[in-house]
Amino acid sequence: MVKQVRENRPRSVHAWVAYELGTRIVTGYYAPGEYIPNEATIGEELNVSRTALREAFKILSAKGLIESRPKLGTRVRPREFWNMFDSDVLRWCFDSTPTPEFLRALFEVREMIEPNSAALAAKRASDEQIAAMEVAYRAMESAEPGTEQVILTDIEFHMAILRGTNNEFMVSLGESIKTALMGLFRISSSKEAAYQASLPGHYAVFLGIRDRDPERARFEMKSLLSKSVHKALDHLAEDEGGKVDVAI
Repeated sequence: MVKQVRENRPRSVHAWVAYELGTRIVTGYYAPGEYIPNEATIGEELNVSRTALREAFKILSAKGLIESRPKLGTRVRPREFWNMFDSDVLRWCFDSTPTPEFLRALFEVREMIEPNSAALAAKRASDEQIAAMEVAYRAMESAEPGTEQVILTDIEFHMAILRGTNNEFMVSLGESIKTALMGLFRISSSKEAAYQASLPGHYAVFLGIRDRDPERARFEMKSLLSKSVHKALDHLAEDEGGKVDVAI
């Protein structure tokens, strides 16, 4: 069965081809270890030149998704080699409806980073950085439900905390997974009630940092993330019309 090809191509044909093939790979349409069709077959299906295909293959190869083997063809690499922090790979995963396992793995990464970042910010953040966190939180409060501002202000709040650690690696990591955060927030904050319910938890994190109480800030962030992952999985289950059973 041939996958239906999207018609809304961007100006960059090779970027569009990379998106098409990338989404096929992350969804398992082309499974790890499988050889994808040759250039002639894909080129005919997508109606693109071999030059565009080769440029797309370069993109996918750089992200760790594929590898070319002389006389054999192009094979999908095992998932462990994929650059999961790459913004395109993350976007393709979310555009293709993420699995519960994927969401759980992302939250596990957040649980390793963000509670410790909140504790570090409570120790190190300058008064100006703490003021920026409050501004970000107030923007969350005033964001109109159902709009993109809900997501953007939520991201800015979390990024403000990472900046408050005054650790350049924390900030860089936050920038790397910003696409993932946007995808997660779209799921967990998709309903107005869920977003409104998350505000007290965000404010509790801010207060822990403002009051220079690292353990309190750590605890409140862990609590916030625990509630968020369950909301995200519940919303995913609703969209799929069933129950998602993933150990948290």
